[in-house]
Amino acid sequence: MSARKTRGPKPIEQLRLCNQLCFPLYTASRLIIRLYTPLLSDLGMTYPQYLVMLVLWEHGRMTVNEIKEILYLDNNTVSPLLQRMEKIGLLKREHDESDHRKVIVKITPKGARLKEKAKAVPGRLFDSISKDNLEGFDYETFYNSLQTFIGALADSQTDRSKDSGQE
Repeated sequence: MSARKTRGPKPIEQLRLCNQLCFPLYTASRLIIRLYTPLLSDLGMTYPQYLVMLVLWEHGRMTVNEIKEILYLDNNTVSPLLQRMEKIGLLKREHDESDHRKVIVKITPKGARLKEKAKAVPGRLFDSISKDNLEGFDYETFYNSLQTFIGALADSQTDRSKDSGQE
C-alpha cells in the first residue's frame, strides 16, 4: 500500500492557524471591508448593499436568482438585504409578468443617482492603503489568481451538489 500524498502542511501542522488557507483570506476580507465602511457610509450604504448596487449599475434589471449567483449569496442573505434596500429607496422588486415565480430587481432613480457619487469609492479605497507595504505588489496578477481560486472553489461546490443530488 502506498502512502497517500497530501497537499498543504504536514498533518501535525494542519491545525495551526498560520497554516490555514482560510484565515488570511478571511482576514483580508475583513480588513478591506473595514476600509470600505467609511467610504460607503458617505453614500448611506453598507458593503453588501454596495455589491448589489455594483451589479445593478453594471447589468440593469436582474432577477433575484441572477444577483444571488453573481454575488455567491444564498436566499437567507439576499432576501432581507434586498428588502432593506427597497425600504430605503435604492431598488424596487416586482414579480416578472411572464413568470410570477421570478422576482425582478430594478434600480430606482435614487439608486441610479448614487452611481455618480460611488465612482470615487475605488480610487479613495486604494488611496487609503499604505503603499509602502505594497512596493512590487502586482495587483493584476493577484486579482487574476483570486478569480482562478474563486472559480475552483465554486466548481467544487457545484461538484459536491451534483454528488449529493442537491442540484
